[in-house]
Amino acid sequence: MTTSTTRRHLLRLSALALSAMALGAHAEAPWPEAKPITWIVGFVPGGSVDVLTRAFAKAVSDQIGQSIVVDNVPGASGALALKQAARAKGDGYTLVTVPGPVLFGQKQPEVGRELQAVGLLSQGPIVLVGGASLPQADLSSLIAAMKKNPQQWDYASSGIGTGQHLAGELFNQMAGTQMLHVPYKGGGQAVVDIVGGQVKLGMLGVTPVLAQIKAGQLRAYAVTTPYRIPSLPNVPTMSEAGLKGYEATQYFAVAAAKGVPEPVVARLNAAIAKAAENPQVKAALEAGGQLPGHMSPAEAEKFVQDSLRKFGDVATKAKIVLN
Repeated sequence: MTTSTTRRHLLRLSALALSAMALGAHAEAPWPEAKPITWIVGFVPGGSVDVLTRAFAKAVSDQIGQSIVVDNVPGASGALALKQAARAKGDGYTLVTVPGPVLFGQKQPEVGRELQAVGLLSQGPIVLVGGASLPQADLSSLIAAMKKNPQQWDYASSGIGTGQHLAGELFNQMAGTQMLHVPYKGGGQAVVDIVGGQVKLGMLGVTPVLAQIKAGQLRAYAVTTPYRIPSLPNVPTMSEAGLKGYEATQYFAVAAAKGVPEPVVARLNAAIAKAAENPQVKAALEAGGQLPGHMSPAEAEKFVQDSLRKFGDVATKAKIVLN
């Protein structure tokens, strides 16, 4: 090999080495960079999912030193938000809160398919409420009234296929009632209509109904968890109120598009776990009757998928049509 050929060979090797070093440096670029993270919520502001997401987003933002913008994308019971998140680049700069159990059907993104779980924010109850003018003072008398005049009763939820919708259908199946489902885009407007008498009942998260319950504008009949909650200590569970064996726990998971690097997912998961200790987050959890629900990404993904299978049976029996 001539001297010039050797020199060219060495130069080529040096260029390749520099290129590899550049690629390695790019692959190991620190996260987050100097750009905001978008955290999508699939419902209007003011509901349980929105309030809790904003509390966690602020605490996580303070930890990682990067701004987090909460973007409300209501519609299709939260499916529009999942679609937007699934279309995003899998780089950790777009998150979405996944309230569950929520069923969307095979056409919509799902955790474990188009989306990957990042963690779990919390678990907690849904509460069955009615207008204060209703004469039925407890769950037993309410069920009796619904059986006597089955066509006169309806209930509001935050959308078709949501955990609140499914909780109402599980109630129908176990109590032998025929409540008509009235979907909304979030809990806020549903509360207004229940207070105003446009809808008789609601299966809703605690956050949007708590103030009206305490003010006497709404009557809380029962919570759907197997335990009472500190913010509504006098409200019985469904089982305590007479509907034995009833349970429908609501949860809030965090997901992102497929492809987010494992170190980024791990850092986000750890930040979410630590955020649950923040005083403002604790207050939001307590107000919503929620318990911190930290899980690893793998545990959260399995938890969501198991829940969807369980409530898929409820939807099948109720003949719920999913898009």
